[in-house]
Amino acid sequence: MVIVLVVIHVAVSFGMLGLVLLHSGKGGGLSDMFGGGMGAAAQGSTVVEKNLDRITVVAAVIFIFTSLALGLLMSTPA
Repeated sequence: MVIVLVVIHVAVSFGMLGLVLLHSGKGGGLSDMFGGGMGAAAQGSTVVEKNLDRITVVAAVIFIFTSLALGLLMSTPA
C-alpha cells in the first residue's frame, strides 16, 4: 500500500512540475504554443489555459491527498 502511494506521489510530483512550467507568466509561456497568443491576451484566458489550470488543480489535490496519506501511514507504528 505504501509503495503504491509513493509511486503515485512521485508521478504526480513530476507531473505538477511539468504543468507549472507550462503555465504562462507575465510575458507568455509554453502554453502560448498551444493556442495562446497576443490576441488572446486581450480576451482573457484561452480554452487551453483554462484546461491547463483545471489539470493542475486536480494534480495538486492528488498531491495533497497522497502527502497526507503517506504522512499518516508513516507516523503510525507497525
